[in-house]
Amino acid sequence: MKQILIIDDEASIRKMLKKLFEKNGYAVIDAQDGSQGVKLFKEHEPDLIITDLIMPEKEGLETISEIKKINPDTKIIAMSGGGVVEPEMYLDLAKNFGAQYSFNKPIDNEALLAAVKHLMSN
Repeated sequence: MKQILIIDDEASIRKMLKKLFEKNGYAVIDAQDGSQGVKLFKEHEPDLIITDLIMPEKEGLETISEIKKINPDTKIIAMSGGGVVEPEMYLDLAKNFGAQYSFNKPIDNEALLAAVKHLMSN
């Protein structure tokens, strides 16, 4: 079974995404920040990572960069509701750091699921 690691500081987002992906046949582990996410990535080597960009402790761009150093082939989807600037700026940066897809919050579940299915099939 393919495994997804969800990294987001909002428990409600992690819970909603976990339910969505488990319902669609994926195993899911989750982390509340980038530091915990990198630790879980090293332990479990998931097939895909979905990470928020604006988080305390270790933000998403730093997390993506660190994970890509460990395994450059890691498939990553970034998401953001924005911060001090528009979310598009963070999402564009995430792609420069190696994310294959990026989504604004609130996320369109169907579009996110389609992106996951696409990445998992490659």
